[in-house]
Amino acid sequence: MKRKETLTGICFVLPGLIGFIIFILIPVIMSLGISFTEWNFLKGWDSIKFTGLRNYLKLFKDDWFVVSLRNNILFTAVTVPCLLILGLVMADLINRHTYGGSAIRVMIFIPYIASVVAVCTVWQVMLQPSYGPINEFLRTIGIENPPKWLVDEHWALIAIMLINIWSQVGYYVAVYMSGLKNVPADLYEAAQIDGASSIQQFRYITVPQVSPTTFFLAIMGIIGSFKVFDMISVLTAGGPGNSTSVMAYYIYKTAFTDFKMGYACALAWVLFLLIFAVTLVQWKFQDRFANE
Repeated sequence: MKRKETLTGICFVLPGLIGFIIFILIPVIMSLGISFTEWNFLKGWDSIKFTGLRNYLKLFKDDWFVVSLRNNILFTAVTVPCLLILGLVMADLINRHTYGGSAIRVMIFIPYIASVVAVCTVWQVMLQPSYGPINEFLRTIGIENPPKWLVDEHWALIAIMLINIWSQVGYYVAVYMSGLKNVPADLYEAAQIDGASSIQQFRYITVPQVSPTTFFLAIMGIIGSFKVFDMISVLTAGGPGNSTSVMAYYIYKTAFTDFKMGYACALAWVLFLLIFAVTLVQWKFQDRFANE
């Protein structure tokens, strides 16, 4: 009987395990090996040349890598705090002060589940420098030379940050709404009796009570921001110049545009180590910042 149960369990696990080994484990191991080589995959396996640590040492002299990493850090430093603040404030307002909260949640959540290509296409029209509705509105209020947004190297990354915040905030609101359901209503009632204002209730009750949710969203937001690719690819392709290039897009460009697969794998492993470091921080500080 025990042997039969064991075989049954193995049969259920085996399809997923085989898929994991073939599509994840083996490619990960191969990418680590390829990261120590120089290889143009269009020329076949015979063109692989072992180069040792050359790809990793090259990172420190690669201007595109430095710019991509800097842009990624800036993207993370701006979008994640904004999403956390906006998500919590909007969730609290919907939860406590708004009628028809379910309908509002749906409207806010739609951009998050919408196709990235569709969202980016709409924003490309909205931000068109010459006849886009946003710049037309700015001209009507007296701004003669509005930003050129996605075609201006000084504004392109800012525009992508704003679009990312707009499209992602619905997810943060939805998660915070779930966390707010677990906050005891007695705390707010006691605070009202003591004369606490809405801002004081938010500061001393809401924020501490949802700290585990905030910590979870912060970690997932940081990891997600280092993997941002589709929005960059559709909107700017890393341009103008390299002003919007980020790590994930630079890895793609190196592998499938420049055909430097060995160097791309080295970049991918650097990105993995960055994300792994964030995970280690989560494990170390989760008890300190997440008051359960």
